[in-house]
Amino acid sequence: MALQWMILTYVVAAEAVLALLLTLPSPKLLKNRLVSLVSLILQPSLFIVPFAGFQLLDIYWKNEHRLMCTSEICTAAERDRYEKSIYKAQRNVILCVVAVLLYWCLYRISKYYKDIQTLEEVEKRYKNQ
Repeated sequence: MALQWMILTYVVAAEAVLALLLTLPSPKLLKNRLVSLVSLILQPSLFIVPFAGFQLLDIYWKNEHRLMCTSEICTAAERDRYEKSIYKAQRNVILCVVAVLLYWCLYRISKYYKDIQTLEEVEKRYKNQ
C-alpha cells in the first residue's frame, strides 16, 4: 500500500514542478516548447484521475470498516495508533485531491497557452493581409 502513496506523491511533485515551470516567465520559444511537451505528457498521465479516485474509495472503505477506539477500554498505544491512522487517511485524501487538481491546472494552463498561440497566429495572418 505504501508504494501506491509513494507513486502518487511523486506524481504530485512532478505536476507541481511542471505547473511552476509553465507559470514562470520565460522566452516565447522556450515556453512554446514546454507547453507542447506538457501537452504530450498530459494525455498518458490521465491515469492519475482514476488512480486517485480509486485511492479515495479505498480510504472511504477503510474508514467505514475501521475499528473505533474511543472507549475507556482502549490503551494509550491503541488510541495513538488509531489517531495516527486517521491522520494518515486525512493526509492521503489531501494528496489525492491535490493530484487531480494539479492535473486539471496543468491541462487548463497548457490549453490557454495553445489558445493564445493560435490567436497570435491569426493576428499575424491578418496583419500580413
